[in-house]
Formats: sequence, C-alpha cells, structure tokens
Amino acid sequence: MIRQNQRFLTQIYVVSDLLCTLLTFLTSFWLKFNSGFLPHQTTLPFQTYLIWATIYSFAAVLIGFYVRFYVPRRRKKASYEVMKVVQVQGLSFLGLLSLLFIAKEVHISREFLAIFLVANIACLSFYRLTVKSVLFRIRRRGYNKRYLLILGAGSVGRSFHDNITQQPGLGYDVIGFLDDFQVKHEAEHHHYKPILGAVDELEVMLSRHTVDEVIIALPLKAHKKYAHIIDKCERTGVKTLIIPDFFDLLPARPFFDNFAGIPLINVRDIPLDELSNQLLKRMFDIVFSILIILLTSPVMLVAYLGIKLTSAGPVIFRQERVGLDRRTFQMYKFRSMHVFDRETADTQWTIENDPRRTRFGSFLRKTSIDELPQFFNVLAGHMSVVGPRPERPYFVEQFKEEIPKYMIKHHIRPGITGWAQTNGLRGDTSIEDRIVHDLFYMENWTFFFDLQIIARTVTKGLLNKNAY
Repeated sequence: MIRQNQRFLTQIYVVSDLLCTLLTFLTSFWLKFNSGFLPHQTTLPFQTYLIWATIYSFAAVLIGFYVRFYVPRRRKKASYEVMKVVQVQGLSFLGLLSLLFIAKEVHISREFLAIFLVANIACLSFYRLTVKSVLFRIRRRGYNKRYLLILGAGSVGRSFHDNITQQPGLGYDVIGFLDDFQVKHEAEHHHYKPILGAVDELEVMLSRHTVDEVIIALPLKAHKKYAHIIDKCERTGVKTLIIPDFFDLLPARPFFDNFAGIPLINVRDIPLDELSNQLLKRMFDIVFSILIILLTSPVMLVAYLGIKLTSAGPVIFRQERVGLDRRTFQMYKFRSMHVFDRETADTQWTIENDPRRTRFGSFLRKTSIDELPQFFNVLAGHMSVVGPRPERPYFVEQFKEEIPKYMIKHHIRPGITGWAQTNGLRGDTSIEDRIVHDLFYMENWTFFFDLQIIARTVTKGLLNKNAY
C-alpha cells in the first residue's frame, strides 16, 4: 500500500513540514514575546511576523523540491536526513534575510529569528528521524517492500544479494536471479534466492512477478545486452541499476563527472575535494583548536613541569611525518622518552615496556596528554582535528609497497584522532585495518561524522591501552 503511493507520501511530507514550521513559529513567538523568559519590546504586530513566517515556510518547500528533499530516501542514512534539513532551512533563512533587507523590515526581532531557525531545524530533524525510524521498523517486519530482480548469479550478484539481506530495514526483497550460465546455485550457495531463468526471459519475468527494480550484475563481456535489458525495463516502468563488474576498484561513493561531453567515473572523488567542505572543516579546526588550547592550558603547564622535573632534555618532541599531498611536516608531542638518536626515533616502533620511556612519559601516553601540542599543528595547517593519523617517512616508504591503497590517505590532512582510532586501532594494531577505516572516513566524510568521531574520542578514546 505504502509502496504504491509514494507521491501521496510526498504530499504528506510537504504538509507536515508546513505544519511543523507553523508550530515552531508559534512556539518561538510565545517564547520571545509572551513567556516572560526573555526581555522583549514588541515593535511589530503578530500579523507581520505571521506573514514573514508563511513566506519562509513556502520558500522552504520550494527549495526542498529544488535540492531533492522530497524524493524517496530509504537508502540514505539518518545523518543525510539531518544534513538536508539544515541545508533547506539554511538556504531559506538566507532568502528570508534578503527579503527583509529589501523590504527594509529593520524592526523585526533578531532574537526571534535565531530562536525560530534553531527550533525549526531541531523540530524538523526530530520528526523526520522519527518517521524514518518508524518506517525502518515497519520494513523489518516485512511491510512496505520493494522487490528486486538480479541479472547475473555470479560473485557480483551474490555480493549484492548478501548486502541487501543483511539490511532488512531498507525494505528490499530479492525475488530471484536471471543467469545465462547457471540453472541453480551451487551447493554452498543454497541460501540464495533461486535462479528463475535466463537473461533473455527478462520480459516474461517482469510480467509474471512484481518487480520494482532490476539490478544488472553481469560481467563486462555481456555489455552488449545492456541496451536491450534497459529498453525492456523502461517499457514496463521498472527502474534499472547497473553494478559495474569492476565495482571492487571503486570507492564507496563513486562520483560521476562529465568531461568533453562524455560521462566519466571518478575513481577517487571524496567529499573534501569540494572547496566548501574544505573551508567548513578548516574553520572548525581553527575554532576548536583554539578552544582546546585554552581549556587544556593548565594541563599542558603541568605536563611541561612534569617533563622538566623528571628527565633531561627538551619538553617538546618534534618528528617528521608525512601529511597532505605527501608533503612532510614537523609534528609536535610532549616528550615521553629519554633523549636518543634521531635515526632510532624515525625508524623504530615503540614496544610494550619500552625501556626508552620515562615513568612520567608512560602516564602522558596512556592519557593521550602527549598529543595536546598537535593542536598547534592544526592551527598551522599541517593537521586537522579529525583525519588519518600521519606516519613517519621511513614507514610510509614500506607501507606504500606492502599495503594496498595506503597512499590514498594523503589526499586529505592527517588528524589528531580518526575513525580508525575510535574503533580501537591505535598503537600496535593492524595497519591494513586502519587503512580500511581511513578510506571509509574519507569517502563518507560529513561535518556530523567529524563531530561523532570527536565525541567517541572524548567518551572512550582518550585512554590508550595500546600506547607504549
């Protein structure tokens, strides 16, 4: 029922957004002018505020359609939903400010506008996430399904089948496979949905079964059949999606570009390639680093005195690391070991019960206090608060030959903390697993993902069990 009335659901979303905005407006107006919680001086009547709120609401709906806020998004994550809310409301708010400036409406309360914007984003995000959660549970129980037919019962088709069945909350159900070279799965693959016939029987299967989307998971040598398959699907109103046979070479979110009028797949496009994302991340890095330096200055002073009083040598340890675009920089840390030759520092790992450590240095490492000077690296632009951890040039030369895709991490600034570190991959842990997590972070970066990593670092990542 729900599956067949997506347009009606879109209309419900539009009406719900308008009602939510109206409710937020009334609440914000009461909070500012009638609650007594905030100082106020009413210079404009309620009707004036209501008119501008109405303009804002309908503008938000129009912008929502423009940025595809009202298209089906069962495949998208909750963070994407929140980002779209912020995007729509942010653009609408900028438009409202422009209209207020043009209309010379200078007496409208700025506090009211701020309350209205924040409350509207919070309210819309809450109700959207609630709806998404409810739909997720409905789909897990077998309702609101969309049915898939997979063309190709090879490794690519089976991998897609595995991923879909592991995520029942998406609401997809595979009805079966079509394949030209198999009539049934091998014994070890008996748990897969059945092979219903050959690829040439597609038209018959579409008329016999309810199919919403056809997934083409055929090998490259079968590309001549694609045009015929797509034509048959479009004639019956079924969507077609293609899994390229080389999908394992692509990132999690491949980017389709256009060059000289020819569509291209950008094999390694990442969100931080966009200037707007770079500026947002850099601004946050600067503000957050200044705040942390101010808040932890007493801790750094204690660390400074502790190092001075417990061992001879400089307080700050500088070490060459490889950063953005494979350029080297000097990374700062509080010294946690006795002074020794530079070659040893640059070419040897620290080990458990390392005799080079000082007693106070062991404490600094376990509590991650030795990392605090790296916030000055962030201010200098060498590092970011969140990103892949930088490594010494000596080990980079080794890893780039031994570990696939290792050098991709240098496409962005290294970080003080990262997705790998918050998943326990610190110190003496697998480099291969770290790279997998680093690439996932790069390909799925969002501002909210950075905040999530910082929160995880604070709540469970500061005490490093693997720090030697």
